[in-house]
Amino acid sequence: PLRYISKLRELVKHEADKNKSQWKTMGPAKVAVPSPNDFLQKRSKEPKLAPKKKEQDGEKLLPLSVPPRTYHPVTRIKKNFINKNAVAVITGEPKKPRHFCVDTRQGDKYLLEPSGLFPKYIKKKNYGVLPKYVTRRNEEMKREEEEYQASVLEELKKKAMKVLSEEERTNILKALKKNWEEINHAYQGLPILTDTRYKQMHKEKLELKLKQLEHDIAAIEKHKSVYIANV
Repeated sequence: PLRYISKLRELVKHEADKNKSQWKTMGPAKVAVPSPNDFLQKRSKEPKLAPKKKEQDGEKLLPLSVPPRTYHPVTRIKKNFINKNAVAVITGEPKKPRHFCVDTRQGDKYLLEPSGLFPKYIKKKNYGVLPKYVTRRNEEMKREEEEYQASVLEELKKKAMKVLSEEERTNILKALKKNWEEINHAYQGLPILTDTRYKQMHKEKLELKLKQLEHDIAAIEKHKSVYIANV
């Protein structure tokens, strides 16, 4: 196939030849030289003020604004500050003495009221009165405790648990304490030297029984109401 030739080839050549000129990369051939009379003078770039108006026939020009008829100039009133201060002192309240606390021999002192040592809070009207939020919290705690006790009683009723009477409780305590005394007496009668396996096992068995009895006695003495489940 023939090589592609653009239709605008001649136009591009013409534009390229048209833009070419001598001294294009070196600047214009001739440059206008500034005149030596147009040199930069001193303070020539500072802003210039408008010219002052000249006085006519040696008389000053009066201002155009005229005060109105209702204008009254402010007159200064002389005040007697000595009498004023004396009246303020006489009619004013006397200064109250401030309480200080001296804590060193050199006389170093500090104000007593902001230090927290001055009992100023006992003079309040609500001093010693229980705050409302505390009473409200106590009521809520009491109500929660009652609800909890009611739920426990309801649960115990459902499980049909029996409450020990005071007489039964005291009898059980006496029996436990008597049993503890017997086992303790047997424990005290053990030989000092436990050189055999049987003696060691017997001693450990008595110690476990004593601990269990002490736990049961403390539990019954701590709780006034004891419940027993029907097995």
